[in-house]
Amino acid sequence: MSEKHDAGPNSAYAAKDVNEAFRGGARAVAFLSQINKASIVMLADTAILSDADASVIAHGILALDPTSSEQTSGDYLDYEKRLVDLIGPQASLVHAGRSRQDIASTLSRMNLREDLLDAYEALAQARLCLVELAPRHRDTIIPAYTHGVQAQPTTFAHYLLAFSSALGRQLERLAQAYGRLNVSPLGTAALSTSSFPIDRMLLAHLLGFAGVVENAYDANHLAPVDSCLEFAGALAICAVQIGQFAQDLHAQYASPTPWLTLQPGELMGISSLMPQKRNPAALEQLRAQSSLLLSDMQGPFLLAHNVRTGMFDYRSYDPLPAKRPVALFALLAKIVKGLVVDEQQARDEVDADYSTVTEIADVLMQKANVPFRIGHHFASVLTDHGRAQKKRLGQIGYNEAAQLYQQQNGVPFPLNENAYEQCTDPRRMIFNRRGLGGPQRAEVDRMLDVESRSARAALDWNRAARQQLDEAHEHLVGLTRELAARRGKSS
Repeated sequence: MSEKHDAGPNSAYAAKDVNEAFRGGARAVAFLSQINKASIVMLADTAILSDADASVIAHGILALDPTSSEQTSGDYLDYEKRLVDLIGPQASLVHAGRSRQDIASTLSRMNLREDLLDAYEALAQARLCLVELAPRHRDTIIPAYTHGVQAQPTTFAHYLLAFSSALGRQLERLAQAYGRLNVSPLGTAALSTSSFPIDRMLLAHLLGFAGVVENAYDANHLAPVDSCLEFAGALAICAVQIGQFAQDLHAQYASPTPWLTLQPGELMGISSLMPQKRNPAALEQLRAQSSLLLSDMQGPFLLAHNVRTGMFDYRSYDPLPAKRPVALFALLAKIVKGLVVDEQQARDEVDADYSTVTEIADVLMQKANVPFRIGHHFASVLTDHGRAQKKRLGQIGYNEAAQLYQQQNGVPFPLNENAYEQCTDPRRMIFNRRGLGGPQRAEVDRMLDVESRSARAALDWNRAARQQLDEAHEHLVGLTRELAARRGKSS
């Protein structure tokens, strides 16, 4: 076959020493078997092959199923040789209107969609863990940080729902990527189809694809690249956000009295030298594996970068390292389940700083029409005053604050004692929020409902996608067996 020379003078080297690293594995063999089943069913249905020839070939394909053979290579030429040895030279008729180009593009998509569903399910489960933890902490007041410094108080539920929302966007990206990925290039041959009346839509249907990549050149030489990169990009964003979560948690261990820790046991490690030291080993792994996943996802971009169409570089059957994202998302779920929140310590940390004074500037403007920058300056001066005296905000009484305001602005403090205390009480500050998406109970409950329904819908989507592929496969196997059973019954 002329296709043996598709890769040029070095094709033998590429096939023997390079391709095997990318084109082996039980899954590639199983998917190749599905592709050949779909091809023979389509060739019989369109009468490109006679029932007699198609039946013999179908029988041979079933005999070479990976469950009943020693087939170890996903390279079609290896497969065809075994099929010829089994049923004779007419075996190559199954290759009518095909090329290793469109077979490779199809195998790549079948692998990617399987990997995507695995990653999606693991990420959806991790997100569900966040959603299930949040209701227990709707009233848990915690410090939130910007620039690595305590900024304002919020609730732990508010924080957890933020990450749930972020992971929800990544699930949306993956689902959208799946829609663009789950279309078939099979039947486009090398890049311009063939003179055979190949039914590409039937091939797509038999393999569980939702449609076809319409342009034959695109199907084999452009779409395989951007489909892979879109998936890689979504996983890279996941890695960045999970790394942020790991860093937030790990920062707590710098304090001798952290308010957020991991349960003792498998998530923690004891120093080999210092018996008092508990190392958050799982968090370190979460951060490291996030970084490694981000690194992994750059590879496909570099392979495809600055490469002309039709080259080997991006033609791997398994384009993405698939195990790390699933393991990372599973570790994230385990860590979320193992979080220990010391509510009193979190509140003590909030009370020890001045993170509620933003409210002073807001209330001065709301209740006394004091320009925000004047109120902001007073709150800043009040903070410096209290810190200089080693006082907490709650230890600066109303009269002391009023006197400071009078000295600074030359007018009486325009807030009464109750309004001032509202500004210094983190609970009142949090639960008096009015903005959409804030930490107040009504908004947290609303967002919790949205996130909960979305998290469960994501798992439902994943199950439905898998079921559709399973049903397509069962249907294809049934059609192939029916075709094989015609052997000897037709002229």
